[in-house]
Amino acid sequence: MRKGVRYIKAKLPERRPACGQNRGKPVKTERGDVVIRMDLSNYFKSIIDQDQCSVVICSLEHEIIYMNPAAVERYGKRGGAGIVGQSIFDCHNRQSGELIRRVVDWFLESVEHNRIYTFRNEKENKDVYMIALRDGTGTLIGYYEKHEYRDVETGKMYQFD
Repeated sequence: MRKGVRYIKAKLPERRPACGQNRGKPVKTERGDVVIRMDLSNYFKSIIDQDQCSVVICSLEHEIIYMNPAAVERYGKRGGAGIVGQSIFDCHNRQSGELIRRVVDWFLESVEHNRIYTFRNEKENKDVYMIALRDGTGTLIGYYEKHEYRDVETGKMYQFD
């Protein structure tokens, strides 16, 4: 399999899906595994939108191209969804901007460079990382900042009501 490309292992359907149920086309890998490639963009957008942590996605031109609902709320005083389309450097001081540029240069050096620890926020008990976004060939297409909270969950497990 090509590095950086995600595949879903699946058995070939015994019958064709009904019209409108495009499940992707079967593909054989170099090892002979049969996989089905699917457009997963709706799934990935839903994952990002459901994340309770802020997700702000930037292009390689450092333009904010997407903010999930948590980010829109968190950065509401700075313009919320209105900052989509603006430069990420409008939201950071010069020193932070230089660090962002250095990280992106590091991402560009190798397809193995995909995650770097950037900050610890003790007040919110979270660690912050910059994450590379790559296309199916491993080419860097953008980046985002990932927040990982370290608080212990206080809700009850499987509390449906």
